[in-house]
Amino acid sequence: MPKRPANETLTEVQPYNKAPASSSKRDAPKPDEMGEFEDAWEDELESDEETPELKEENDQEGMDVDEILPAIEENEEATPNTEAFIPGVHSLGKDEILRPDESAYVMLHQMGVDWPCLSFDVLRDNLGDERSRLPETSYIVAGTQADGAKNNKLVVYKMSSLHRTSKDGNESDSGDEDDENADDLDEDALLESRSVTHFGGVNRVRAQPTTSFPSTSQPYHVASWAETGKVHIWDIRQLIESLDVPGHTYDKTKFNSPVFTIDSHGRAEGFAMDWAASGSSSLRLLTGDINSKIYLTTSTPSGFNALAQPFTTHTSSVEDLQWSPSEPTVFASCSADRSIQIWDVRTKGRRSVAGIMEAHQSDVNVISWNRLTSYLLISGGDEGGIKAWDLRNVKKMGSMDTEPTPVASFTWHKAPVTSIEWHPTEDSIFAASGADDQVTLWDLAVEHDDEEAIMNETPDGQGDVPPQLLFVHQGQKDIKEVHWHPQIPGTVITTALDGFNVFKTISV
Repeated sequence: MPKRPANETLTEVQPYNKAPASSSKRDAPKPDEMGEFEDAWEDELESDEETPELKEENDQEGMDVDEILPAIEENEEATPNTEAFIPGVHSLGKDEILRPDESAYVMLHQMGVDWPCLSFDVLRDNLGDERSRLPETSYIVAGTQADGAKNNKLVVYKMSSLHRTSKDGNESDSGDEDDENADDLDEDALLESRSVTHFGGVNRVRAQPTTSFPSTSQPYHVASWAETGKVHIWDIRQLIESLDVPGHTYDKTKFNSPVFTIDSHGRAEGFAMDWAASGSSSLRLLTGDINSKIYLTTSTPSGFNALAQPFTTHTSSVEDLQWSPSEPTVFASCSADRSIQIWDVRTKGRRSVAGIMEAHQSDVNVISWNRLTSYLLISGGDEGGIKAWDLRNVKKMGSMDTEPTPVASFTWHKAPVTSIEWHPTEDSIFAASGADDQVTLWDLAVEHDDEEAIMNETPDGQGDVPPQLLFVHQGQKDIKEVHWHPQIPGTVITTALDGFNVFKTISV
């Protein structure tokens, strides 16, 4: 897996200096008095270098000879040296900004929106899986944080014309693009949207998992965690249709309101939420609040049903939830009580069955369960740490066994980790985002190499780059979430205070 060292510097060769204006010039050679035949084209074909005889003659006459210099543009300005910016080692000066090295990206687009979105989710479309041909189109659903509760919306965005970046040098793009698309490089992406009114800011949005794009007659459910303490379930299928079909109309009185609202949490706000994977006869949605309670809502032939009894082993705010990819009744949770806990919905008393009580030094903000290797789980903490866990070593609740140790641990981020997610098709790769304005891509399969470790050291010996760190994406402010696109391999989408970024790197 190729990767770019984070301390790699780029330098440009500076042009030669011009000859000083004070240099004397050669006198023109005297014409030959013998009248020998002179070739009319001789001056044009003659080499710029002086013949040995002429040089010797000039030296004898004590003449200065100008140095032959390559031609340069009179108005050419030297480009300053550029250097990779390493957070924690370098700092931006006044009026300095970060600029991406486009040669490190296959695709990079930045899109602003009317109101910031704390959360979003990628929607499955009918354009095919394993897509590698650019330009591309992506659909996402997001919730706003507007200036007033009544001004918020649940929004479906269509991102189209996602072109590849232009690259310096003569490298080719391995045939991903036809020549006819060469003129489309670096064009702005198109962002279209359809929305419904959502009372209260949206803390988190999660879309119903599905293996195929629902037909127009089937619902496509999305759940939103409102700051009011309510969880709403919406059918957004007609919003997608109106983006794709010109002139499409639908019953707005039906689709502009939620199909179900979960009131189990009372007025307690929350962020944790996850749908169970598709394949079951019914939909199952978990929601966790700041009062440490987790509730399960299931679908029925007539609608949805919120179960009254909560899961209650945590002692502080539930920050994230993840269903097991292999066991349909098992899920994991993380909390501000510093623990990661494993639950089985069949257990009486709604108590967790296993856990890691001191998983991080502070609040455990986010977790992600590996969909391909189901015993691996990663977590991100408020202290900025990232840890990978082997769940086969997690002890049962009440056991006197010692706490398990992580199989990998990283302290690269300098602020709380805000989001983390495994790659959908590569079981060793994951992405993370932090409040330090970084998105990082990692590969646990990369082994430590002494020679490469020396190359990856920073000049002052601080902030050495871990060999597992593939890529650092910067430039956004207050990054909240990061997700891989499940149908466009290697494509990452992020949301932050200043909008969305969509990118694909040369590293993944």
